[in-house]
Amino acid sequence: MSKPQGSNVKERAKSALKDEFLIDAVKFTTEKLKNGKKAATAEHGNWEEWRERGRQIRLHTIAHLDYYLSQFIENARAQGVHVHFAPEAKDAARIAMEIAKHKGAKSVVKSKSMVSEEVHINEAFEELGIESIESDLGEYIIQLANEPPSHIIIPAIHKNRYQIAELLSKEAGETLPPETKILAGFARRKLRDKFLEADIGLTGCNFGIAETGSVVIFENEGNARMVSTVPKTQITLMGMERLIPSWDDLEVMATLLPRSATGQKLTVYMSGITGPRREQDGDGPEEMHIIIVDNGRSLQLGDPDFQELLNCIRCGACLNACPVYRHIGGHSYPGTYSGPIGAVLTPALNKNTQEWHDIANASSLCGACYEACPVKIPLHDMLVYLRNRKVERGFTATGEKMAMKGFKLLMGNHKRFRQAVKAGQLGQKLLVRDGYIRSQIGPLGGWTANRYIPALPKRSFREQWAGMSSEVDKSMKPMTGEMKSRMEEIVKARGKGGHHG
Repeated sequence: MSKPQGSNVKERAKSALKDEFLIDAVKFTTEKLKNGKKAATAEHGNWEEWRERGRQIRLHTIAHLDYYLSQFIENARAQGVHVHFAPEAKDAARIAMEIAKHKGAKSVVKSKSMVSEEVHINEAFEELGIESIESDLGEYIIQLANEPPSHIIIPAIHKNRYQIAELLSKEAGETLPPETKILAGFARRKLRDKFLEADIGLTGCNFGIAETGSVVIFENEGNARMVSTVPKTQITLMGMERLIPSWDDLEVMATLLPRSATGQKLTVYMSGITGPRREQDGDGPEEMHIIIVDNGRSLQLGDPDFQELLNCIRCGACLNACPVYRHIGGHSYPGTYSGPIGAVLTPALNKNTQEWHDIANASSLCGACYEACPVKIPLHDMLVYLRNRKVERGFTATGEKMAMKGFKLLMGNHKRFRQAVKAGQLGQKLLVRDGYIRSQIGPLGGWTANRYIPALPKRSFREQWAGMSSEVDKSMKPMTGEMKSRMEEIVKARGKGGHHG
């Protein structure tokens, strides 16, 4: 299986739809995650109340983000943390490289971090000749394949054990059988040495706790705990919106995130890190840096259409629910983030209006993403807002403009509409087979390439109604009489002080 090819979403989607393994692999895994979430939330009992609690925490935090950022930075520095602010992705990479150069680092071991993917930190270290190794198994696999992640929480969702065995065999210098235990065992042995040798450990951050300046990391493999305890220097990359006010608020997030992401009641490892190692600590880094990344996030603050985008807790539930993502996979999207959240987040972070036409149309607007989101982000509405802004800024294709004008002309006059329906009923006769249109002709091709169009009925509803209305009137008359008599009885009874339920 190869990565979908093409210069835009439509071309990459067409490429992906030809890859049966990709479709089956993504569908199988997302279905498993989706069902796991469904079972875990049903067992929880009052899931909707907790969703609303989560939403309110995120709304409050983002509305007062300046206050909580200041509080977090002050408390983190009080714990001995070096806090840096990166306005753009290139600034985050530069700061990390300066720390590495200052430390004379030769190697960096990483835990899974979408922000590190966003700022292309591996490429930055590579420019300095510093080895940067992913320690999450999924991230390690796609690093060997030289591919970006195709899912927020399961980076290698698009690969099977035979492909993974081939990649790890090249790394091992010997043929490894496609057995999960053996493959995981090799990766574990290989990475254990990297943990011990690394000069710097680099992590992401699920949540920053403003009241103590702590960072919290959720994981299932234990690699983030190794990364944050063994190397002498730790760097944490944190999106500026990842804050919550207190540890009490973490209880809500620790309930929502794992259930939404994988269907787990609790994540296997949840690490809270408050500053570097102290004298009485048995392990931990001697020096800790937190790089707070903006990279377009502040552009959403105060925007009535997109501020709620910053509420995202990166659980990936919207990807698992999205019928588009489930068919085309993550590599069909152009940025670091895929699925519904990526379709909104990528153009929002980049402030790229031209790109909106490409990504925002990769959606059915079914609202499944909103139903899946643990903090109730209205992504389906945001996709409509993106399309609207695309039109307002003049990035609509000529063919689409003409089609919309024709639609307006047609729907604005009932006579023209009826004439068009009759013309369609006649014109479709050459295309209809067994009640469906299957031909890929002109504008129809985009639809009929993967599904059929039901044929127009021989008689429209309006035409049928003319004959049905008289029958309906006849059938309603006895009912009308009965209802009238019943109402008269009720009025009389109430006039006498009686009561009818």
